[in-house]
Amino acid sequence: MKRRPWPFRRRKKEPKPPWIVRLLRRRGVRLSPRGEWALGWLETLVFAGVAAFLIISFVTVRMSVPTGSMIPSVLPGDSFFVDRISYYFTEPDVGDIIVFWFLEELRVQSVERGTAASQAGILPGDVIRTLEGEPVASMLTVARRIEAARGGELSMVLLRQGRFVETAVRVPADASELRSLGIAHSARRVRYVKRLIAVGGQTVHLEGGNVLLDGVILEDVAELGLSYWTGDAGMRYGVRPTEVPEGHYFVLGDNTRDSYDSRYWGFVPVEELIGAPFFRIWPLGRFGPMNGYFWSSRL
Repeated sequence: MKRRPWPFRRRKKEPKPPWIVRLLRRRGVRLSPRGEWALGWLETLVFAGVAAFLIISFVTVRMSVPTGSMIPSVLPGDSFFVDRISYYFTEPDVGDIIVFWFLEELRVQSVERGTAASQAGILPGDVIRTLEGEPVASMLTVARRIEAARGGELSMVLLRQGRFVETAVRVPADASELRSLGIAHSARRVRYVKRLIAVGGQTVHLEGGNVLLDGVILEDVAELGLSYWTGDAGMRYGVRPTEVPEGHYFVLGDNTRDSYDSRYWGFVPVEELIGAPFFRIWPLGRFGPMNGYFWSSRL
């Protein structure tokens, strides 16, 4: 006698073929089982890649720190995740550790003949160090200085084969970028990790190891017990009362004796902000939340 199936036992549903296979079937394309299996894996990899791209672009990114500019908060070799999403909805607070893009090198790739740059004697291979006597922290800063000099001259200091060369470029009335001057360039940008000290509209002054914000000691930073050094002749900003332009940040490394920061090159445009470190994953002895996240210390 043939045994009847248990009345409550359901038949196993066959898994649906991958979306791309179903699409091909609707179009009358038939594949071998091995071909469908390969397309299934390809679809999985594509979706995983897109998800990873979206997370890295808009949610978080992992980075490591090679220098000691943020000792003791961040040590050389520390690796952590950066929260990219919070600052879509809120502004960073003074005293936060932030991550931003910094323009480390701006090199001339080629110069178009007959242009303002050619007439000023700029050569391929030159590295642009300053514009209007000021260092540049981002390509946005470069564009803004070019726009401010429209119809006039833009002074430059170039590094050429180990020596500095000064020149001035005539800026067309409609110029908005280096290409408008006849310069094709390459820009090397790197992620910097520093502490936010002041925002646009505030006046910052480093005096006696303290940070004065609008003339008052900044308690949020003073509580960290850090001393801010101003003894280098190359420091241009903050060593005297310095007003931060609107739409910019003033940042410092915690280890101010070994930090290349706003004291030397000025201000970070808010558009260059990436996010804030929030979870350290290396070394294992310091594994866990950081920078005030989940009740962690800001130091």
